[in-house]
Amino acid sequence: MSGIDRDITPDPRPSLVNRHLPNTPQVQRLLRREGRAHVFNDLETLKQVTQAIIAGGERTGVEDKDDDYERYGLYFSEPIGYIIRVDGSQTPLYYGEIKIVKTTGEYHAIPRTSPRRTS
Repeated sequence: MSGIDRDITPDPRPSLVNRHLPNTPQVQRLLRREGRAHVFNDLETLKQVTQAIIAGGERTGVEDKDDDYERYGLYFSEPIGYIIRVDGSQTPLYYGEIKIVKTTGEYHAIPRTSPRRTS
């Protein structure tokens, strides 16, 4: 089965959305701290990716009893975002993931290179 078939709600913390949008203070902080950030092309792309994953995303990774999240993802034919590095270089991203807190159903979307694998 694909898609997310339970009630979920967007995480209310704006910082989780802003850390994945270009030119935000959160991305600038990630660049300073980690040297890179995964960002969507723009807010509209983030919304479109989120809806596509809710409708048809696949559950990803191996279930880990210590993991507090469920993850669903989907590959896209066009870049949905990019990794930006502190030197200004960019790598296009074609995979989107929704990370859902198991206990609350709150979620946020993340552009990624591929599904996250848990061990």
